[in-house]
Amino acid sequence: MKLNEIQDLIKFVSKSGVSEVELETKEVKIVIRTPKTATQQVVMQTQPVAQQVITTPVAQVTAAPTTSTENKTTTPPTNTSSDDSKYITIKSPMIGTFYRSAGPDKPAFVNVGDDITAGKTVCIIEAMKLFNEIESDVKGKIVKVLVNDASPVEYDQPLFLVDPA
Repeated sequence: MKLNEIQDLIKFVSKSGVSEVELETKEVKIVIRTPKTATQQVVMQTQPVAQQVITTPVAQVTAAPTTSTENKTTTPPTNTSSDDSKYITIKSPMIGTFYRSAGPDKPAFVNVGDDITAGKTVCIIEAMKLFNEIESDVKGKIVKVLVNDASPVEYDQPLFLVDPA
């Protein structure tokens, strides 16, 4: 495995929010751990006894998913907790990067106020260079988009609020 491939893997893991990734081939074993601190440890070891530890600082994410949801709130914060209980949440089925449209020059799949039906594509999540279309399981109206475009998302992270009425 080449050094630039390892660096790309480190960047992907740090953006995705995964706490640990392990990759093993015949020649090399790579373990990437992202602890809660601001460092990332990568342990490389070849089949012989040689072992090498590389510690690289992790770039700070400018807007964590929880912060971005607070910034995207369209109603006053005092009303959101009571109003949100009647909505259905569309959650991320995987870890990856959230995209609202199929491309930078394409319109968003859904916007606030749009009516959706079960089976309608609401976003794309990129994971390992694969673009997965995420479809709605519910019928209703989009009330909130909870994630910024091109942001990393976690498994089961809320993406949209839908009013089923």
